[in-house]
Amino acid sequence: MGFVDGLKSLGCHCMSGFLLKYLSDASDEKIVKLLKYAEKFPRYQYEDIHEGVAYIAKVCEEGHPAMQVIKRIITQVHPKVRRKILENWLINSFFLGANKRDDYTREYGCYPPTLMVISPTMRCNLNCYGCYASEYTKKDSDLSYELVDRIFTEAKNIGIHFIVVSGGEPFVRKDLLDLYEKHSDIGFQIYTNGSLIDQPTVERLAELGNVMPCISIEGFEKETDERRGKGHFNTIMDTMDRMREAGMVFGFSVTSTRHNTDIIISDEFMAMLVEKGATLGWYFTYIPIGRNPDISLMQTPEQRDKQRQRVSELRNNYPILLADFWNDGWLTNGCICAGERYFHINAHGDVEPCVFVHYAMDNIKEKPLAEALNSPLFRKMRDRRPYCKNPLRPCTLIDVPEISREGFNTPGVYATHPGAEVLFTELVDYIDEYTAEYGKLADKAWEEHPSLKPVRKVKSKIGEKESEALLNVEVVAGGE
Repeated sequence: MGFVDGLKSLGCHCMSGFLLKYLSDASDEKIVKLLKYAEKFPRYQYEDIHEGVAYIAKVCEEGHPAMQVIKRIITQVHPKVRRKILENWLINSFFLGANKRDDYTREYGCYPPTLMVISPTMRCNLNCYGCYASEYTKKDSDLSYELVDRIFTEAKNIGIHFIVVSGGEPFVRKDLLDLYEKHSDIGFQIYTNGSLIDQPTVERLAELGNVMPCISIEGFEKETDERRGKGHFNTIMDTMDRMREAGMVFGFSVTSTRHNTDIIISDEFMAMLVEKGATLGWYFTYIPIGRNPDISLMQTPEQRDKQRQRVSELRNNYPILLADFWNDGWLTNGCICAGERYFHINAHGDVEPCVFVHYAMDNIKEKPLAEALNSPLFRKMRDRRPYCKNPLRPCTLIDVPEISREGFNTPGVYATHPGAEVLFTELVDYIDEYTAEYGKLADKAWEEHPSLKPVRKVKSKIGEKESEALLNVEVVAGGE
């Protein structure tokens, strides 16, 4: 670490210490005051970040369940975890990373992303149907320790301090724990099946503080074991218990299909995860890619629209942070792929526009990350944003498929695994029909947005407890 970097690290540590002391009593007044200060911070590149911070400050001031999440992090999690959340996800990402992103903009003429997803391995101890990762070859599929180390370093050099690790199953590689420790100034979110996080691993993760696992789940025991194997549900319930008791911050990840939609948006499902101690949750609708793509697993347009509304209701009623990868496109003015906000590096080193878009123009083994982000493919896709006037239709695969098809046919682009072209050939007619049908529902919903809810009391059952919150919040398009 150089002298300047050392000073910055010391400054970051001092700032986080000050904030921890300031928030030590977890008072509503101090939390809201800090959020309102962050709202005015002038270095956000994207206007919707300002709006998002302002929205969070507003609803927390009015008693939204998100306040309970913030207070739980301040008062109940492991001290290392609490400090690293402030240092990496707040100070490094939004403050210290801003200057590096400005430097990149001056050199390359475009603003770099603040988030990357990397899959260091495609190996996995499970064999789940419908997994997008399973079509990649497993032979010699790992990125080397040295290459991942280089990628993390280059990411920080352009201002990326938030990295999502996917796969495959990341925890099959124990050496990645050493990299999380080495790059302690990065916040890592790990998508995992949860079966390999034993007690020693939990203890190390809690001490590291900068790793937030998100465990895949398909519903309750029946739905989860059907996809992931008998006994898996009970295994991940135990894993969640261990992480909660160790003071870790963790979440869940769920793939929405035609068969489990009603279950994963139910009050019972959400109450179970809150009781287990989950802090956040991600919804990913099934896309027909990966091993034996099956269009019968896709949500119907009506189910997707229902999920959009229900996720809004759930996040307004439960103390857990929820994100819907597709339906929350209105929060980011549409799709964020191709380096606009994020991108994906797969286990072969291919630099893909999105975790679900399986083609590329560059390989990270052959050029620096800064150059790969400025490829003709990425520039072409970014220049087309926003892809649709309706941000409830953000996805280049299923909402505006002409964009991904155009990208796939760009000179120099190659498929990153056998069969990746199916979505752009054999399934075109089905996808076009889906796009048209969902488009009708999404357009109707967007025409009605935004509207305001009156102040009202909400009761949500969490285990045997009930919580009440006064809400006066903006409706997620079409929500009640």
